[in-house]
Amino acid sequence: MGKKIKKESEPPPKDVFDPLTIESKKAATVVLMLNSPEEEILAKACEAIYRFALKGEENKATLLELGAVEPLTKLLNHEDKIVRRNATMIFGILASNNDVKKLLRELDVMTSVIAQLAAEEEVVIHEFASLCLANMSAEYTSKVQIFEQGGLEPLIRLLSSPDPDVKKNSIECIYNLVQDFQCRATLQELNAIPPILDLLKSEYPIIQLLALKTLGVITNDKECRAMLRDSQGVDHLIKILETKELSDLHIEALSVLANCLEDMDTMVMIQQTGGLKKLLSFAENSTIPDIQKNAARAITKAAYDPENRKLFHEQEVEKCLVTLLGSENDGTKIAASQAISAMCENSGSKEFFGNQGIPQLIQLLKSNNEEVREASALALANLTTCNPANASAAAEGDGIDALINALSSKRDGAIANAAMVLTNMAVQEPLRLSIQSHDVMHALLSPLHSANTVVQSKAALTVAATACDVEARTELRNSGGLEPLVELLRSKNDEVRRHASWAMMVCASDEPTAAELCRLGALDILEEINLSVSRKNKFSEAARNKLLNHHLSLKYSQTGYLSSSNIITDGVYDYGRAETWESELHP
Repeated sequence: MGKKIKKESEPPPKDVFDPLTIESKKAATVVLMLNSPEEEILAKACEAIYRFALKGEENKATLLELGAVEPLTKLLNHEDKIVRRNATMIFGILASNNDVKKLLRELDVMTSVIAQLAAEEEVVIHEFASLCLANMSAEYTSKVQIFEQGGLEPLIRLLSSPDPDVKKNSIECIYNLVQDFQCRATLQELNAIPPILDLLKSEYPIIQLLALKTLGVITNDKECRAMLRDSQGVDHLIKILETKELSDLHIEALSVLANCLEDMDTMVMIQQTGGLKKLLSFAENSTIPDIQKNAARAITKAAYDPENRKLFHEQEVEKCLVTLLGSENDGTKIAASQAISAMCENSGSKEFFGNQGIPQLIQLLKSNNEEVREASALALANLTTCNPANASAAAEGDGIDALINALSSKRDGAIANAAMVLTNMAVQEPLRLSIQSHDVMHALLSPLHSANTVVQSKAALTVAATACDVEARTELRNSGGLEPLVELLRSKNDEVRRHASWAMMVCASDEPTAAELCRLGALDILEEINLSVSRKNKFSEAARNKLLNHHLSLKYSQTGYLSSSNIITDGVYDYGRAETWESELHP
């Protein structure tokens, strides 16, 4: 790890032979020496094998082929300390080889390796035993073995070792282990967070990084977030962000903070100590895209809590997010748009973005990056929902044109959310007329044919919102939009059926469109829907009645009455309550 000088084995006495040097042709001979009853020979053979294995993967494979692994495992429990130490050193190196890992699992040596972590063992044994476990723990089966055989507790103890290699190997192994929920729960019981936090003070960046990555995993659990807060861990994280020399750690530190911000008590503490303001300033002024992106993601995660949104608003998070929208990095733009979407639940934030932010989001809607378009469309959908002022702001300039174009996006999310914005706009008649002038009915054809139920639902709702006059309905009819709309009535999705019925009710307001809907079988489908308690809805019933108003003879036959608004202009006759009226609807 840079500064550390490698520890050497104890020098051999002068009256014994020098260490063996293995060449490939001699390796088999030295492996045979592992079965010797003499401790001196065993120690020398192990030392020679260690030096041989250090030379590369090919040599490790050679040792495996020669059957060196099994006799070496027996030496892990040897009474002689030097033999045991040298065998442990070999496994620290060999365990990086996948085939060796597999064999070690089969030989079930984990208990023997974990035993080398005992407090009374020397540092070099700790180093290579922890290295072996770090290599082994990269695979799930080995993780389970290490955990079940009590490896976690001694690894946590070794985080306080004076040796940096031992610390590095131990925290790396712990990081691999805590990917499993059960290990994380045990970590809390063993009070592991304080020693992990102490690693943030290490002079070795790799140790600091592994500590942060471990904290990033374990703080997904509420109890660990509380322990981190109580251990003043947030202060450590803020200090890292304030230290330019630690810029390589900033992304991981932000990841941990993102988890912490989900905890209300931690959020309040950060806000009260000035940490939240520092975090937002750091995100806004950083020139590193990944840092800005992760900061925006942290805000998004925390903003799902209403109290957190309130605190963010008090700290003027909106200014930071609008700044991030102007980033040259697409990932940052996406993250900032998503954060704005989350903050829209706060009325003050929604108002702020109405004055600043909507023009930038409209520009992002024109991006060549489909994910950017999707994220900006979602933000606009949330901003314009139940907010006429924001809907008007989104329509300014070329906003409507950008939204219409987004209906042909390659991503379903962008299409659905663009349709939602248009629906929100169409509540206001001037905006609806403007939308209609942009050939919206033709643009909705593809979404209506979509296989995605969310897109189908939003597209049908947009039809309901925009087909409020004869010209719009005529355009829809002439564009071939009625056919997919009728097909949506058959959907198994409740919302799709409801919105399609709503659109049907609106479209049935004039004679030509109603006649075409009936020709396409809409009345038959609606009748079938309304016979089902689980499938019918208020719009399906209203749509059926609307269509029947254009077939008064049929309406009288089906219902037994005509309303006062049903004006007979060309005569009416009662042709009985037949089982089917297919011929009347489809001459």
